[in-house]
Amino acid sequence: MLLHDFFDATVQRLPNKIALVCGPVRYRYADLALRAATLAQQLRTRGVQRGDRVALFLDNGVEMVASILAVLRIGAVFMPINSLTKTDKLGYLLRDARACTLITHNALQGVWRAALTANTTIHSCLIVSATADAGATANPADLDPRCLPYAPDAEANNHPTRPARTDESTIDQDLAAIIYTSGSTGDPKGVMLTHLNMVSATRSISSYLGLRERDIILCALPLAFDYGLYQVLMTFVIGATLVLEASFAFPVMVLQVMVRERVSVFPGVPTMFSLLMNLKTLSQYDLKSLRMITNTAAALSEEHIRKLRALFPQATLFSMYGLTECKRVTYLPPEQLDIRPTSVGRGMPNEEVWLVDEAGQRLPNGSTGELVIRGSNVMRGYWEKPAETAARLKPGPIAGEMILHSGDLFRTDAEGWLYFVARKDDIIKSRGEKVSPREVENALYSLDGVLDAAVIGTPDALLGEAVKAFVVLKEGYPLSERDVIRHCLAHLENFMAPKYVEFVAELPKTDTGKIRKTGLK
Repeated sequence: MLLHDFFDATVQRLPNKIALVCGPVRYRYADLALRAATLAQQLRTRGVQRGDRVALFLDNGVEMVASILAVLRIGAVFMPINSLTKTDKLGYLLRDARACTLITHNALQGVWRAALTANTTIHSCLIVSATADAGATANPADLDPRCLPYAPDAEANNHPTRPARTDESTIDQDLAAIIYTSGSTGDPKGVMLTHLNMVSATRSISSYLGLRERDIILCALPLAFDYGLYQVLMTFVIGATLVLEASFAFPVMVLQVMVRERVSVFPGVPTMFSLLMNLKTLSQYDLKSLRMITNTAAALSEEHIRKLRALFPQATLFSMYGLTECKRVTYLPPEQLDIRPTSVGRGMPNEEVWLVDEAGQRLPNGSTGELVIRGSNVMRGYWEKPAETAARLKPGPIAGEMILHSGDLFRTDAEGWLYFVARKDDIIKSRGEKVSPREVENALYSLDGVLDAAVIGTPDALLGEAVKAFVVLKEGYPLSERDVIRHCLAHLENFMAPKYVEFVAELPKTDTGKIRKTGLK
């Protein structure tokens, strides 16, 4: 089973069903199949072969979806790159992966042109709307002979509706994708994911979520983010419909789309949910069709969970944890929310997880340690980074196998339910005690008036590290530093309460909407 086999099966079963909605345009499964087949032929003509890396520097849209399918079709490896990426980083990614082809928008040429000029491995650059994009300054084909129009509709009548078969030699151990980590602690690393990795994760997540063919799934997450990418993959597995938005920058516009399309599944991250909960006009939107909300990337606070459930009482809420290196790890069954609201659950189907101490020894329930993951969803490794790979993939309990050490600390309760503590590198050591930033942040979110919060350790001559909180206030809440510290002292042990509180207009975030603490340090 290859990753795109899911899509092919759905095309044969539901050719005329709407697969994708992008703004006012609707695409049937047969339409997407035709686009993918035509683009695959264009890539073949340009010499793209099995195992070659194809960089997709594209906004959320039909071009990104069709490009993913086309690259898989010819046995190549797709590299989704967020369209917010800057020139230097883009240049690094293209060099590091030794990409042979770049597919991008002409409107982004202010970013990619310099990166392409300096690159020696790319032989073809396919450009979406090379002469028509608003804001374009010149036709890139006039600037670099490697550039040519992206033309999935060209000569469409010469290609069958059903895509051409993949190279017979492609197997599920071949790479399907390289997804780069954010690089918040150094150069980005390319996470190598095989067809087997991605098929396993897609099947497991679709299974425990209970997704249905009649679901209408909204995705306002970047497809360069694995959480967003898997909304596409899971939609095609079950034959559902995906409503794809460019971003969540304008929540009101996204809400209007959700009402119009009668969206039933809404995947988000805590920063998106904070924006929604702070929207005074939210009650004006008819979201009764919404039956499921999912969260990952960062843990939801207990206050976020309470408010979300109050706002959308008809929707089932899944709290989850994952990382790019294996896609998804745990989920909390919704019936457990009232019992253990801050837990991220247990391992998903076809996977095994446990905690280990610093010596790598397995810990019993009731302990705190690093989470390790064993399963078919675990990455092949980091692209051409053997030392970094060896630090994360280590020998498992069965001879010859490798398991993933997450780098994240968790605790378990007596029944084995998991609770996120912190990244190993984020633990604050204050007064000789270990402080979990997440626990302090949970306390902050329970204070009325706090919109966003982040906690870090800052050097202190007396304490070793002092706890410092960065707080974004909701409009109309004039809280003081004293108010915040007093609240934390009432809800936490003394050594965990912040010594410093800094009020900021906003917190730095990654391209996926996750708060970036390195920007604070």
